[in-house]
Amino acid sequence: MTLNKQNSFLYNVEILIENEHHAIALQQLIEQLNKANFLDYKITSGIELGDVIAARKAKAKTTKPIAVTVESNEYELGLEAFRQCKDHNKLVRLIVNRGLGIKLSIPCRVINIDETDQIVTIYHVDEKQVYTFRLNEIEDFIEV
Repeated sequence: MTLNKQNSFLYNVEILIENEHHAIALQQLIEQLNKANFLDYKITSGIELGDVIAARKAKAKTTKPIAVTVESNEYELGLEAFRQCKDHNKLVRLIVNRGLGIKLSIPCRVINIDETDQIVTIYHVDEKQVYTFRLNEIEDFIEV
């Protein structure tokens, strides 16, 4: 009886993604890698570039390293914005996707941020009630 032994192959790849912020580009990359059904992958670093990788690397006088650990960076932009709104007691409008086609538009103030569980607690100014949402449910927010 002969067993078919599969070999493993490891590739180092540079991928250029253009987007308005590195956290969004990183999320896009992770989503595509997950769809590809690779056995495993590891994102080890990232740099802020531009158009064509080789051309921009050659032109770049300096590069700015960006962290790519998913847990801390995927939501870092959102967390910082929520921190600012909380600290300044700003009125914001959240666009929340509750799933199954249910979207909410909520005028509110941020009252708590649980970074560990990635949860934001808000006070709905119209309904005068407190709600809690996971960061991945929040599609957008606008300072009012």
